[in-house]
Amino acid sequence: MDLRLQGKVVLVTGGTRGIGQAAALRCAEEGASVGVCGRTKEALEAMVGRLVALGVKAHGVQVDVLEPGGVERFVDECAGALGGVDGLVANVGGTAGGNFLETEADAWVKTLEVNLVHAVRALKAAAPHLAKVGGGSAVFIASISGSRPGPRAQYGAAKAAEISAAASLARELAPQRIRVNTVSPGSIHFEGGSWAKRQAAMPEKLADFIAREFPWGRMGTLDEVADVIAFLLSPRSTWVNGADVVVDGAQGNPSIRL
Repeated sequence: MDLRLQGKVVLVTGGTRGIGQAAALRCAEEGASVGVCGRTKEALEAMVGRLVALGVKAHGVQVDVLEPGGVERFVDECAGALGGVDGLVANVGGTAGGNFLETEADAWVKTLEVNLVHAVRALKAAAPHLAKVGGGSAVFIASISGSRPGPRAQYGAAKAAEISAAASLARELAPQRIRVNTVSPGSIHFEGGSWAKRQAAMPEKLADFIAREFPWGRMGTLDEVADVIAFLLSPRSTWVNGADVVVDGAQGNPSIRL
């Protein structure tokens, strides 16, 4: 199915590795120009090279999205370099701190900033560009941890906030034809990712976790998440708005308790 992304412009925060990288490459394969940001110059340059090799325009911005004005600069610079914005993927995420009784309040604040606040800042920066082209699509990358209890509490709370914010913003921005959805992946295994590291560090425990919580007997892949993101960015999903799309293969618990 042609997703009709040819000639569109898609921006991806944290687009040099993991889900962000996979989403950027998938959109480029569909013919979209892609802007990515990252903190490491070498990784950013390599990613832009991979995108250009697919025959599309690409632009990279080295930035920390938590810096004041950082994510806004990324959006505006890419819009200028690529000729607008049709889609946004707010992918940067993570967690600070550990278990509840070991974690101070500043770790909760940082976790909310890197997940929720970065996403809404990116969308606010992109909204005028999206409105200018007649609307578009924003996808916040949340997690099944946002709807199912599990460790760490601060991470789940931040992802739940992303899901809630996206649903509210979908209604608020609908008159401008700007759609906002979340994608909530389950545990995704890829080289260099947290689950690959756990597999190396605790293979037996991870094998037990997979056997217990995954009906298909495996974790998800980057491509399986990227395909859903690309669909939600595309005009093919025009009537999907304010949704939380779970991509987890019917996974049970969101993570291993350590």
